[in-house]
Amino acid sequence: MITLAPAALERVRSYLAADPGKAGLRFGVHRTGCSGWGYRIEMADTAAPGDHDFAQQGVHVLVDADSLALVDGTEIDFVKQGLNEQFVFRNPNVKGECGCGESFTTDADRAG
Repeated sequence: MITLAPAALERVRSYLAADPGKAGLRFGVHRTGCSGWGYRIEMADTAAPGDHDFAQQGVHVLVDADSLALVDGTEIDFVKQGLNEQFVFRNPNVKGECGCGESFTTDADRAG
């Protein structure tokens, strides 16, 4: 399950209001950085075959099947610190992160 904290829910709603043709938020991972996995987040035009759809108060978060095992249980938040604002991820599957914060590992990565 993927959940949106109130600030993230509000932010995604603002994106959807600006572009009502979007299907929702696409969330997943890709190989990157020194640890292995990086987050991918963007507005989705449509749901793809095999996507898992986590709806919350009318907002859809679409996760591809390959990413789900690595992000299941994640809470997505949106934080503002000074002039910076960004989505942040509270992912219970993360077991290590690289020093720069760009990528993460899981227990499955450590075993391999």
